[in-house]
Amino acid sequence: MKLRFQRKYLCIPYFIFLILFVIIPILLIVYYAFTDSNGFFTFDALVNFFSSTNKLNVLLVSLLFGVLNTVICLIIGYPIAYILANKKYNSNYVIVMLFVMPMWINFVLRTGATRDVLSWIGLSGGEHPYLATMIGLVYNYLPFVILPLYSTMLKLDRSQIEAAIDLGCNRYQVFTKSIFPQSIPGVISAAMMVFMPTMSSYVIPDVLSEGKVILFGNSIYLNYSNYQWGDGSFMALIMLLIVVISMLVTRNFSEKDEGKASTW
Repeated sequence: MKLRFQRKYLCIPYFIFLILFVIIPILLIVYYAFTDSNGFFTFDALVNFFSSTNKLNVLLVSLLFGVLNTVICLIIGYPIAYILANKKYNSNYVIVMLFVMPMWINFVLRTGATRDVLSWIGLSGGEHPYLATMIGLVYNYLPFVILPLYSTMLKLDRSQIEAAIDLGCNRYQVFTKSIFPQSIPGVISAAMMVFMPTMSSYVIPDVLSEGKVILFGNSIYLNYSNYQWGDGSFMALIMLLIVVISMLVTRNFSEKDEGKASTW
């Protein structure tokens, strides 16, 4: 009996990849988070996390850095993306590539170069660890904001903007009533691409702050480096929980925006 090829067979490689590199690692993290060195079930990692002032401070500092970096990148990247997507100001895709090209360079090399430049202008991590870390975060993640916003800006309904101008709206009203609502999907995508990677990053704060700024990613790495598998795995679960909550929140915003768009 001959087997006939069906489209559903194309899903097999995806499911194999999903099981090997997503499901099994998550199960291992859960296992190490709630077992001791002898493999017995325990809540020691949970108790250690919520009873440790240092770990809770690291979580709060990481959330603060994530929010600040996201806001700063959006403030800088939004007008840049709008200008790049507007043919009145930019008709050459080469300029767009200039903003994307830093993403092609090795992450560690970019961070090392940023450290050298900051030291040269007197903003070394030893003297200004928080400022140096924030500058490095903004520099490294700004392209991840510009690119999704640029893609969204290209799809703006220009006729709606022109209609708002013809009806007597000023520039502020045109932006708040037409441009920004249409660009919200890009804003949400950009925020997701910056917020969580900022919290989980450890190369940037470690190099630029000379070890004085510890984010959540640094703490997880240090726990695993010191063979504290339970504490590191539980913190990884906390990070995963934050990712899920962020996705649910952004999904809720997206559904509301789609509902508003359908009523316009």
